[in-house]
Amino acid sequence: MTQNQQKLYEGMYIINSSLTDDARNKALDKILEGITSRGGEILKNHDFGRRRLAYEINGNREGYYFIIYFSVDPNAIGEMKGEYRLMEDLVRHMIITPNEVMEKIEFKALSEE
Repeated sequence: MTQNQQKLYEGMYIINSSLTDDARNKALDKILEGITSRGGEILKNHDFGRRRLAYEINGNREGYYFIIYFSVDPNAIGEMKGEYRLMEDLVRHMIITPNEVMEKIEFKALSEE
């Protein structure tokens, strides 16, 4: 794979729900800037808002969910993950390689117990 070849990725990001709107937007901007600063392109950003987590993570029961489709050089993924580990406001993240960009995403509601 050449240095300039970009690959499609899907990133799921959960941002701490206790942040103010401004702080949450800054955290999201930092994620987006991390992609674009490495020559990547944001293709689609799905904002799912505040949702309950399936289980508690570091004392958090809720988080703001974002699914971002982007293309970037595969060599940049390791650097990005290193930055994510240092972001205190990022509760959890996951990056996969999808077949296509999903224009619409729907989740089933979690049953209340």
